[in-house]
Amino acid sequence: MYPLAQILHSQGYYLTGSDNNETETLEAVRKMGIPVFLGQRAENIEGADLIVHTAAIMADNPELIAAKASGVPVLERSELLGIVTSWYDNAICVSGTHGKTTTTSMLTQVLYTADVDLSAFIGGKLPCIGGSGLAGKSDIMVCESCEFVDTFLKLYPDIAVILNIDADHLDYFKTLDNIIKSFRKFSEMATKALIINGDDENTLKAVDGLDKEKITFGLNPDNDYYACDIKRISGMETEYTLCKKGEALGTITLHVAGMHNILNSLAAAAAADYVNVPFEKIQKGLSEFRGAGRRFELIGKANGITIVDDYAHHPKELEVTLKAAMDMGYKNVWAVFQPFTFSRTQILLDDFAKALCIPNKAVLTDIMGSREKNTYGIFTRHLAEKIDGCIYFPQNENEEYTDERKYQNFDDVCDYICENASDGDLVITLGCGDVYKVAKMILKKLNAQKG
Repeated sequence: MYPLAQILHSQGYYLTGSDNNETETLEAVRKMGIPVFLGQRAENIEGADLIVHTAAIMADNPELIAAKASGVPVLERSELLGIVTSWYDNAICVSGTHGKTTTTSMLTQVLYTADVDLSAFIGGKLPCIGGSGLAGKSDIMVCESCEFVDTFLKLYPDIAVILNIDADHLDYFKTLDNIIKSFRKFSEMATKALIINGDDENTLKAVDGLDKEKITFGLNPDNDYYACDIKRISGMETEYTLCKKGEALGTITLHVAGMHNILNSLAAAAAADYVNVPFEKIQKGLSEFRGAGRRFELIGKANGITIVDDYAHHPKELEVTLKAAMDMGYKNVWAVFQPFTFSRTQILLDDFAKALCIPNKAVLTDIMGSREKNTYGIFTRHLAEKIDGCIYFPQNENEEYTDERKYQNFDDVCDYICENASDGDLVITLGCGDVYKVAKMILKKLNAQKG
């Protein structure tokens, strides 16, 4: 919702909003001059000409009930985003189970650095644009495109980017085949070209037989864009030679770790090249990219302990992020993970356990249910029991999960990390909920211990 607010506010629309929790994003919205109500109530919608809600809002939400009864047009967020994408002749819609925010951010940074007056919609904060949304005057828009409940099928992609396809959101899709079918529908909507991961079997299956221009990227030299001569310079820095159809274009330097980020940068480079950005500016933009908010974001260092935060919330994302962390040379890697939604935790329980065996230490918070109620009878202990040496703080499973319980749980995790991590260690908080608060709590407590 935040980048939509940034785009529409910059174009002169009058906005109000509501949320249930105080967050940094909420404060940023207020600083733009947008009134925000804390708590969702029927009276919040008074005077509105259009009401927009996220897919995560539950049907019994009093503000949503009032909105639907008001006679005022009501749109789900993706429907409004779809309308916005239709305003542009070169809407580059970046999809995939993993890496969407990083790739969208990389591409935005490249275009912004190249002085393209673009518009952007990103699922994370990008420092160079001062947020996650941007309203420009050119015909180019970069848009993160999420498959959750098929929201990306509401968009109007001219260039569709597919990074990868894996089993996720199975509470909605039920099977991997259904996910692939949705990505195929998304691919069919592209009016100009498909930019796809030529190394990803599921992606190739989704676009097989489509009569559209297909541009491939990957590590295999058979792809249109590929990386060779890959060298890790330091923990967070990698170099490789970018090749296009067998021709070496030059060296790309990345300041974000992991092979997955090489693939993300290849997708960004291919998309930027498609809209005629010169290689030298692609090279410069990627070299200046230092990550998006909550994507291996450095929170701080204290007492020799490095604290970072990452949005990874699917087993595959955890796997690539934790493998990258383990390759950085830290004495110990502590993974602090907040499982997100009961359905995903139950369905992918064994895959989560396997990924969380990668770091030296795993510490779990309680499950963040978000849009769900725990009809699954799943609790953190079910995951912890599958991970050797895993630490978690048991809750009374007969009690309702409350904000008070959540912050008590966060305090327990923070105290444990501060008492047990040591000089030379890396602590990484992981999850798409509010586990980033734990990273900041840890840093604050470690800094207090200095005194």
